[in-house]
Amino acid sequence: MLGLAPRQCARTTPGLRAAYNHGNSNHASRGEPVSDPIHIVCPQCEAINRLAPARLSDNPVCGKCAQALFNGKPLDATSEQFTRHISRNDIPVLVDFWAEWCGPCKMMAPHYAQAAQRLEPQLRLLKVDTERAQDLSARFAIRSIPTLALFKGGREVARQAGAMDAGRIAAWVQSQLG
Repeated sequence: MLGLAPRQCARTTPGLRAAYNHGNSNHASRGEPVSDPIHIVCPQCEAINRLAPARLSDNPVCGKCAQALFNGKPLDATSEQFTRHISRNDIPVLVDFWAEWCGPCKMMAPHYAQAAQRLEPQLRLLKVDTERAQDLSARFAIRSIPTLALFKGGREVARQAGAMDAGRIAAWVQSQLG
């Protein structure tokens, strides 16, 4: 029954249909659970990609531009990119609100980059320059920088002000996500 396309089989279950549609029919036939695909925004072309959660660690590439969906680096995001990543990524998004003139922000920058290497692909990391994206600074009431804000499902779930090293960033994120 798994060898037939869903339209040819009158009794295909939603789980089998999902397995067929996403190329996971071989997993379903072995009795492994088939999970719904998640949406990942490409950091290069902003296309929204659907992939199985199990494929996150397989170095997935964008279906539109063929670039890596995760490169271990935070994305310097404009207001528009921020909105797209927050609203369309199904994985949590960590945002560093910073400014060029801020000494602690400059000190934390290499640690934030190291945290991106550790936390991707379970998390998308963005950097938002508060001087260039003043609309976001006002919208999220950023009063001190650097400020880390963690978003899940399009909503802010945690916030931490002050510079941290990579280990503390990773530990803080893990404590917030459980």
